[in-house]
Amino acid sequence: MSAVHAAGAELDRSVAAAGTPEAALAHKCLYYMQLMREVEDRIERKLYRQGKVLGGVYVGRGQEAISVGSGLVAIPEDVLFPSHRDMAIFFIRGISSRRVLAQYMGRVGGLTRGRDGNMHMGDMDAKVVSIISALAATVPVAAGAALAMRYQGSNGVAFSYFGDGSTSRGDWHEGVNFASVQKLPVVFICNNNQYAYSTPLNLQMACANVADRGPAYNMPAEIVDGNDVLAVYAATERAVAHARSGKGPYLLECKTFRMTGHSAHDMAHYVPKGLFEEWGKLDPIVRIQQRMLEENWATQAEIDQVHAAVTAEVDDAVAWAEASPFPDPSTLLEDVYESQ
Repeated sequence: MSAVHAAGAELDRSVAAAGTPEAALAHKCLYYMQLMREVEDRIERKLYRQGKVLGGVYVGRGQEAISVGSGLVAIPEDVLFPSHRDMAIFFIRGISSRRVLAQYMGRVGGLTRGRDGNMHMGDMDAKVVSIISALAATVPVAAGAALAMRYQGSNGVAFSYFGDGSTSRGDWHEGVNFASVQKLPVVFICNNNQYAYSTPLNLQMACANVADRGPAYNMPAEIVDGNDVLAVYAATERAVAHARSGKGPYLLECKTFRMTGHSAHDMAHYVPKGLFEEWGKLDPIVRIQQRMLEENWATQAEIDQVHAAVTAEVDDAVAWAEASPFPDPSTLLEDVYESQ
């Protein structure tokens, strides 16, 4: 049995043994948060430093609870638009860590088969849409997807992810306004990690909270503890129920902190060091582990088994990705379309 299948089997075993729905959910959350962190740590702290990953590297360290807590609410009909800090979405939708790591190394085994090495990846079969580098630009696209689902008679909801800085861009406001006017089934999920690159929140918006922007569009808005994965899950359930019932979009502001620089080359000297220490005490993985122990949802040995399984899975994924070849240059023009 490969490490990938072993990790999946360990997740299935731990979920089955959890006993209650709450415990089973906690086990899933721990697995996906730990997988996201381990994959991103390998990418940023090892493969990038070794020169095996080129281009910008952006991670969601400390923000894992947002993509996991929300992504686990989605049903197969839903379409997800993750940002560059929402890697867990790919795993939750069935995309393997092997393919993600091959993607970052520009290999044939990646989601773009080596056409783009890095984060510009999606999988329409899994209904995961690739990011647009100008992050807020995906917001009107998500609204368009929601409109398309309505025309198709689908019960799906579009999940649109972005950072706090995106909410100060015009395309964010245009997309949100369109979704609200048309009462489209969109859940807007803000990773408010306090910084838009190097600009702190108070210097890029006048209101105290991103959620304060919701009432201007007659859109419900809710502030959530973005480092509490179960709180994110519960809030997303409320938001999705609202959107899926035909009442229009819903805005979730998940307050968190970016426990790293904007990217791998950014040392984040502009961030007061005390903030890292303060937010480090609220680590979402540590918090769910503590909750699992307090509620008797898991033993420490079971938690350790999850970590070991994830480490083995990522070891396997790195080896598989490195063994995947680079694309043949003769295939360069395949899947390239010319408008007439």
